[in-house]
Amino acid sequence: GDFLQTSRSGFHLAMDISAFSLVRIAREAEPLLSVNGGGILTLTYMASQKVVPSYNVMGSAKAALEHEVRQLAYELGPKRIRVNAISAGPINTLSARGISGFMDMLHVSKEKSPLRRNIEPAEVGRAALFLLSEMGSGVTGEILFVDAGYNIMGT
Repeated sequence: GDFLQTSRSGFHLAMDISAFSLVRIAREAEPLLSVNGGGILTLTYMASQKVVPSYNVMGSAKAALEHEVRQLAYELGPKRIRVNAISAGPINTLSARGISGFMDMLHVSKEKSPLRRNIEPAEVGRAALFLLSEMGSGVTGEILFVDAGYNIMGT
């Protein structure tokens, strides 16, 4: 349905699952990670910044999640804990194909992205490996787009 028709309970549920969950995980992980430092990583989506039809309240939840990444990076940084997010482009999975209009999203992303292709799950995995390893030791509070460059386009 339309975003305007989002119920209070639906809004709270989206925020709880897609945003507050990061706060809860960070709180539980902080005592373990503060011993030697480390990283926390979450997944987001460009609907946090742009309207994606049918994504509705999840765009609001992803916007909140991205603010949490920056806030937690600030608060946990002195303990050598880095917090980042990956914003992946559409990936052709069985569950994603259940989203209304998903195949159109794949086509548009492939057509409009600078690399003229869609991304593969392994590319998201390698980006995660970078952010959580020593290779990403100087990166915190960032949203890393892994979307073949689609997010930079004005179309």
